[in-house]
Amino acid sequence: MSREMKRIFLVEDDKAIAKNLTLLLQSEGFAVRRVSTQQEAAAMLAEGRFDLALVDISLPDGNGFAVCTQIKQVQDIPVIFLTASGDEASVVTGLNMGANDYVTKPFRPRELVARIRAALRGADRGPAVYAGNGLTVDTASGIVKKNGSEVFLSAMEYRLLLVFINNPRSIITRERLLDELWDAAGEFVNNNTLTVYIKRLREKIEEDPADPQIILTVRGTGYRLGGSHDAE
Repeated sequence: MSREMKRIFLVEDDKAIAKNLTLLLQSEGFAVRRVSTQQEAAAMLAEGRFDLALVDISLPDGNGFAVCTQIKQVQDIPVIFLTASGDEASVVTGLNMGANDYVTKPFRPRELVARIRAALRGADRGPAVYAGNGLTVDTASGIVKKNGSEVFLSAMEYRLLLVFINNPRSIITRERLLDELWDAAGEFVNNNTLTVYIKRLREKIEEDPADPQIILTVRGTGYRLGGSHDAE
């Protein structure tokens, strides 16, 4: 017997994008319910249960942040923001509000589907918490703390950290990280840029960035996460 069809709640006011997204997601085996305004979203949330929400940040009668808050109050499901802007402040706001991920338009269909499946897998496992070397990361709330004090990461730094948090037992190659950051930024990220992001992240989360204990270098291969555990 096939697995239960996952239900996607799509909040998108652009009719063409909504139509294409609906067709894409249905072809991937998802059930899709779509609304175009914040008001419609509130009504739909009261009617049914969903497994994941795709929410456009810009809506005709409000914004996706308010919708995200409504969703989290009613249903504990992953939220992925769809944003047409490269406004990092907006992305950080969304992540701090508890959104699980964001995708910048225009996005590649296969990448969006991969992000959705990853978020659904994470939801099935429950919220992931990294705790080690004085750092805690709660992916449900998007809050990062170092020695009890909140650390404010850029959207790109948080995305980079999430790659490690979501793959605690894997060696992550530089090629994979480049793919992840390219998709998050919507622009080309090269090896030099990746080195800069790794350096900046280590400066914010490591006790001694010159002797990292959280993001470990695997010489000749890539990086891996050190000293972590997943919350039960």
